Amino acid sequence: MTATEAHILDFLENARQFVIPIYQRAYSWTKRECQQLWDDILRTGSNDKIHGHFIGSIVYIEKDVYSVSNPSSLLVIDGQQRLTTVMLILEALARRLGDTEPIAGFSAEKIRRSYLTNHLGKGEQLSSKLLLSKSDRQSFCALMIQQPVREDVGAVTQNFQFFEKKVKELGDDFAPLWHGLQKLLIIDIALRRNRDDPQLIFESMNSTGRGLSQTDLIRNFILMGLPLEYQTRLYEHQWYPMEKSFEDAEDFDEFVRHYLSYKTQKHSKKHSLYEDFKEYAKSKSLNSTEEEVEYLVTKMQTFARYYSAIAFDQESDRELRIAFRHLHDLGVKVYYPFLLELYDDYSHERLNKGDFMEILRLIEVYIFRRGVCSIPSYVHRDTFLKFTNKLRKDRYLESVQGHFLTMRGSKRLPNDEEFMEVLKTRNLYNFGWSKYFLLRFENYGRKEIVRDKQYTIEHILPQNENLSDEWRQALGSDWSKVQEKYLHTLGNLSLTGYNSEYGDRPFREKRDMKGGFRDSPLRLNQGLGSIDIWNAEEIEKRAQRLAEESLQIWARPVLSEDILDMYRPQIGSLGYNFPDLEEGSPLRGIFNVLRNEILHNLDPRVKEGVYTSYINYKAGRTTIFMGIQPLADCLRIDLRIPFHKLEDPRGMATDTTDMGTLQGLDAQVDLDNADDLPYVIGLIRQTFKNYML
Repeated sequence: MTATEAHILDFLENARQFVIPIYQRAYSWTKRECQQLWDDILRTGSNDKIHGHFIGSIVYIEKDVYSVSNPSSLLVIDGQQRLTTVMLILEALARRLGDTEPIAGFSAEKIRRSYLTNHLGKGEQLSSKLLLSKSDRQSFCALMIQQPVREDVGAVTQNFQFFEKKVKELGDDFAPLWHGLQKLLIIDIALRRNRDDPQLIFESMNSTGRGLSQTDLIRNFILMGLPLEYQTRLYEHQWYPMEKSFEDAEDFDEFVRHYLSYKTQKHSKKHSLYEDFKEYAKSKSLNSTEEEVEYLVTKMQTFARYYSAIAFDQESDRELRIAFRHLHDLGVKVYYPFLLELYDDYSHERLNKGDFMEILRLIEVYIFRRGVCSIPSYVHRDTFLKFTNKLRKDRYLESVQGHFLTMRGSKRLPNDEEFMEVLKTRNLYNFGWSKYFLLRFENYGRKEIVRDKQYTIEHILPQNENLSDEWRQALGSDWSKVQEKYLHTLGNLSLTGYNSEYGDRPFREKRDMKGGFRDSPLRLNQGLGSIDIWNAEEIEKRAQRLAEESLQIWARPVLSEDILDMYRPQIGSLGYNFPDLEEGSPLRGIFNVLRNEILHNLDPRVKEGVYTSYINYKAGRTTIFMGIQPLADCLRIDLRIPFHKLEDPRGMATDTTDMGTLQGLDAQVDLDNADDLPYVIGLIRQTFKNYML
């Protein structure tokens, strides 16, 4: 790598052409950055005591091997934003100058010939000295050769129009601008092909300008080291369509964060997403061959479609779309990694639609019941990240129900009694999910949905502390205490489209007026038309009725005690009880031989961990190298080894890279015959050897 100080105009003049690699983000400077650069240029050009103004570094590498007969273009690794912006200023100045030459040494023709066009290029795009990435290239090249720009609201066109206006405001005094441009300094950093690592240098740059998003960095990490033709194809056909399916970079970052959490079962924070992704790629032995990189991007693209269906109301199935909306109304996203696994299994017909719908409902029930009962939500992230360990995909729905019902303490699902009592008495109006609750209650079982914007929350007993005589008489001598106790509780809340008309009117007027409770089509208001007086007794009766109905809407699953025993941790001969691994069963004999081989003949460091429905093994590390899930008809063995590295001539193993197994357990074998034990043990030995490398 060589680094030298240079004037940017000399830098532009001496290069044949700059190319922004296909994987780089779009040009994204805003008016704020453009105004800052413009002010710096004029300030520098107007002051003879200022000899130069540094605007950052430009890092590049030759696109191909250089030869005199075929001078290579330069791939810009860092510096696209400032390079593009300076060229937009130069083109705006050239258009203002026309054929004049107000100061010796520059005119429109000289500016374009020296700094903006590539005279050796052919065609509209190749004639520009700078070729931007896919989304900006056409607009920028058209500007550089003064061709009409198609209707475009992108940053390239907007910023050019900004600079055209600024140049026009200068009148005929272009000297400060031209002198300022001549004083702009950069650090010219040239990388050596096959010797410098562009990605490492890119990461270490501390350049000015707008910061890259986490997914910008991830995209560069994935594509930068690939051959140009291959990275172009991968970007245009897979990465770019995936990226454009999200409205903005934050949405894309959010998807990758949840996807990575699903893949690793670790929470990825926004600021460390790039580093977490690199660690994940390293653990999966990815980014070493073109095929592996394509596999990674293809999987991400598939899960991006899942995510869009879940998070952005793009699900084509109406019933699923409504179920996703119910979850969205809770305003939390901790379950997204788990939903990605569920959706993948649904897409591959490992989970049927009916069970998928019921699991979505159970997630909603779990989160809402706990919220009502004020159980801290900090455990939700860990609960849903680790849920995959509890799944028995041969008993998919049952295992989800069983896990929800057997969680205890801070992770518990409140029972009906606890849920009802809190729901009746808590301050529901100031509860973050009050509108969600009332609308969800109202729409339960409806085909014609009541929309959020149509209705507001109504206090049947008004909030006004200065109640009318009629209200005081109805509530009794302790009216103020009654109002304080019941005002914001379930029994006193409803929905209405006539909130302003109701005001603080007495109950009977609210009941009998046009649009009043007697005429209301809402199920929440059923029964109010037959009540003559609204007091503590009626509020409590209504609260009891609504709470009982709520048990149907946010219903706990029901499983027999025998089935629940399969999911409850119980002390047994192995530390826990496995219903499908009882003493005397054929699988128990196979398991005993296998377990003995792993613990006593594989390596003395191997340790066993036994959980409700899973047994895992590790050796001196925090990660496991294999796991066993006892099923009704086989032992399901998960192995920590990239599937393509496993030597399996008999083809017993299955690629489970994206089937929801634990991080890195990418091969799976079902063992149900003692005759296969030696062969399977050989696969385990391969796995352990790879694990210890």
